[in-house]
Amino acid sequence: MLIAAIIAVCVVLAVLAFFVPRLSRHPERGTQRSLGAGARAGGKAPGFLGKLLSKPFHSSSRAVGRSGSAGRRSRGRMPF
Repeated sequence: MLIAAIIAVCVVLAVLAFFVPRLSRHPERGTQRSLGAGARAGGKAPGFLGKLLSKPFHSSSRAVGRSGSAGRRSRGRMPF
């Protein structure tokens, strides 16, 4: 379920970044901030378990950033 939610957020951010590049930064940063909080909470677990619990949040945050930047980059390449 978490994977489907992250995919949906990435798609929405990519579309938003394509159509409204300046207004897409705030939702992207908010999403990354909430995922960062999850990663910090998961990282407080002891030892290897902390790394294991925080990894999905780190990779999801990276995916959100990449989808937003890809939408803005493709908007910049459009001829109009």
